[in-house]
Amino acid sequence: MADKVYKILSINPGSTSTKIAVYDNEQEIFRKTVEHSAAEIAAFRTMADQFPMRKTAILACLQEAGIRVNEFAAVAGRGGKLPPLKRGAYLVNKEMTDFLRYRPIDDHASNLGAMIAYDIAAPLGIPAYIYDAVVVDELEEIARFAGVPEMTRKASCHVLNMRAVALKTAQKLGRSIEDMNIVVTHMGGGITATVISGGRMIDVLTDEEGPFSPERAGRVPCRQLVNLCFSGKHDCASAIKRMRGNGGLVAYLGTNKALEVEEKIKNGDAYARQVYEAMAYQVAKGVGELATVVNGKVDVIIITGAIAYSRMMTDWVIDRVKFIAPVEVVPGENELEALALGTLRVLRSEETAREFAAPE
Repeated sequence: MADKVYKILSINPGSTSTKIAVYDNEQEIFRKTVEHSAAEIAAFRTMADQFPMRKTAILACLQEAGIRVNEFAAVAGRGGKLPPLKRGAYLVNKEMTDFLRYRPIDDHASNLGAMIAYDIAAPLGIPAYIYDAVVVDELEEIARFAGVPEMTRKASCHVLNMRAVALKTAQKLGRSIEDMNIVVTHMGGGITATVISGGRMIDVLTDEEGPFSPERAGRVPCRQLVNLCFSGKHDCASAIKRMRGNGGLVAYLGTNKALEVEEKIKNGDAYARQVYEAMAYQVAKGVGELATVVNGKVDVIIITGAIAYSRMMTDWVIDRVKFIAPVEVVPGENELEALALGTLRVLRSEETAREFAAPE
């Protein structure tokens, strides 16, 4: 019998645009980036205030493309800044949307994903889901120690894309993710890494603990950081900006674009090559660090994210980590697809969605 076709709408809000895609099962049939002008954005005080404008723009885009919303089986929205959740799908309920609207942990564009998905789905009598929320915390307790009791290590990483490429790679290898140890590094504006064991992300390197990246300083020497903060040159906001936004390639080379750095290298800029190779060196160190969590028993290493399109970067990383395990390169961020495929597994009863309950 032919496989039942589930039509799924994926929604991924960003700061100045909303990316949407429509899938028939695994097949993408429509994709669009709905741009929001600076004037539109400036008219709203908070992200939650943008909700009606963004929803209206999405529905208009679908109508223009001739896509009928009453054909959807489910709507998937990017998980927002919620309390740390478990991996996989959560049914979007009013408790979740109220939390994102009235008690947001951070005024972040991703908060709109669940809100818009729920508001489109509810009148149609279909479910809305989030999948692999912005913060998924399944760390081993031993991994939480930061070195001083006032600090606790967090589980912040590019979880949606990381788990999606891990699931896809396991399937490609004819394996189950629950039976593998996988190290994944995501290279984008920030660089994070995780080790997945038994299906769980049991440890991570956040973009503050691992390699420097196009915009972030990554792990820095503690005493030098304290001295910088008390040098009189920075207040709290500017010190954070120095580490997150003005660090990494921006600090060394004045650009956050990997392609521009590679162009400098091709034109003979030895310093640019040294900096870029140092970033690869630190990415490889991060992979090696996480490999120790599973005693070196790694089945596959995955390199993903936008910078994974760079053959120069991936070759440098692979050269240093290939002794640990085979390496798969899966470039891109794939978030709309990850939302759709996660939702599809729920609709097919291959996974069960969890219920969200807001903390007291």
